[in-house]
Amino acid sequence: MPKSLREKISEILVSKGWITKEKLDEAIKVQHDKGGNLSEILVGSGLVKESDLLLIFSQELSIPPINLAKYAIDKELISLVPEKIARLYKVIPVSKLGNRMTVAMADPLDIFALDDLKILTKYEIDPVIATAKDIADAIATYYGADELSIKKIVEDVKTDEAVEVVSTEAEERFDVSSLAIESKKAPILKMVDLIVNEALKRRASDIHVEPAEKDLRIRYRVDGALSEFMVLPKTNQNAILTRIKIMSAMDITEWRLPQDGRFKVKMEEREIDFRVSTLPIVYGEKVVLRVLDKSSIKIGPEKLGFLPKTLEEVKEAIARPYGMFLVTGPTGSGKSTTLYSILNVLNTPERNIVTIEDPIEYELMGITQVQVRPEIGLTFANGLRAFLRQAPDIVMVGEIRDFETADIAIKASLTGQLLLSTLHTNDAPSAITRLIDMGVEPFLVASSLVFVCAQRLMRKVCENCKEKIDIPKEALEKLGFKPREKASFYKGKGCAKCNNTGYYGRFAILEDLIIDDAIKEMILDRVPSDKIKEYAVREKSMLTLRTAALEHLAMGNTTIEEVVRVTAEE
Repeated sequence: MPKSLREKISEILVSKGWITKEKLDEAIKVQHDKGGNLSEILVGSGLVKESDLLLIFSQELSIPPINLAKYAIDKELISLVPEKIARLYKVIPVSKLGNRMTVAMADPLDIFALDDLKILTKYEIDPVIATAKDIADAIATYYGADELSIKKIVEDVKTDEAVEVVSTEAEERFDVSSLAIESKKAPILKMVDLIVNEALKRRASDIHVEPAEKDLRIRYRVDGALSEFMVLPKTNQNAILTRIKIMSAMDITEWRLPQDGRFKVKMEEREIDFRVSTLPIVYGEKVVLRVLDKSSIKIGPEKLGFLPKTLEEVKEAIARPYGMFLVTGPTGSGKSTTLYSILNVLNTPERNIVTIEDPIEYELMGITQVQVRPEIGLTFANGLRAFLRQAPDIVMVGEIRDFETADIAIKASLTGQLLLSTLHTNDAPSAITRLIDMGVEPFLVASSLVFVCAQRLMRKVCENCKEKIDIPKEALEKLGFKPREKASFYKGKGCAKCNNTGYYGRFAILEDLIIDDAIKEMILDRVPSDKIKEYAVREKSMLTLRTAALEHLAMGNTTIEEVVRVTAEE
């Protein structure tokens, strides 16, 4: 009678001296009493190395092994296998060719897994062998950590010895050496890695690590809305904060002053920057990690969600050889991403492009970027003066904050440079008033300014769970919505993909003001910004933020709640 696979593997393990007959019998008894997989029992009890078992399985079954750490798996492929199935059977898709899919499996003899995968994916399945740990790591990477994994790490942190938090007044007495050691312990490392990885999986734009009186709260901002991710024990607060400060190259001995730092991670062949800011508060230090995904700035203005009319006007404005191009809006409205996307389009070998920023959010190849350092006298104004001696074609100033910067920027735009910058104003025409209020002469504003746009970000309805709805005519009229054909309204029901919010992703809306001769005359006459806006809407058909939002509402891209939340009444 031929031997079973289990008997063959057992013989090989004993004959190679990797396990004694007695230990093997004990493992088989555990399997008989408690159930489970013999391989997992042997590995879990430390009797056999997982890599040794992988080699034996491969040889006996003539199925090739695979090192998943060396593979970057395509997102489209991952979407073919539901997360529940991947976790249930410990499998992960690796590649597909024609009607065949290669799947890494911890147990390639699991016929139930093979049958279910074939039915679900509609592909013929070719199994390869990987260790259970490698598959679990790959599942966590591509699907995100499951609740059990998160709970396990949190429990490890809770049970691990931690440096006791002292009062704010006594922070200067911290034992820094013990904190540095504490921050490198396995549970702390796992927790910080988990916080960062889950933020990337959930498409968070920033991570808030917030000390409270009795605990440490972790929150993510996804699509502009903050939500709580987890609450950790207070005793681990300083170890976690120290770990983040070490990663960000900050001074771990300084707890009383704000600090800034940054670090990079690689995820699925993408390089992602984290800009880190600390702020001393009553119960310790609050840390905010801003997630900066470089791939978002390489897509160009066409993919930012601009309406066709707006996109055309933006392209015409940046095609100008000189003049000032301003983007306005509050913090977090996507101004920097828009300017970087425009720079990416303008970045050609024949152009000399320079930027002065505070801070530098994205590092761009082929562009000269300077970080403002006021402590040594390198301000926006001084940097701009230096730039103009290096014959730039295009200059970007991170933000115009004062008269000196505005004055030099305007003069630069009048002497042959295209100057891009940002301002904090509520709408486009208000940028004119703001510059004049800073002390800039109206004739300089009128001569230099070619284009101003106010920007906001709106949440997009989740395509996976969107459903058509009716909106009362009275509600639409109150918003200023004009009836039109083919208007469709949608709302997201909420699903796993959008974390039950009904929204997935964001797009930009612009209020764009083209400076023509009539507006130049108004600037010279110091006409109020609301009159300039009335003229632009009436004579130039300018899309305001509200009308741009209503256009997207009619196209089914967003909801009426978002229109009200993001745009003001006009």
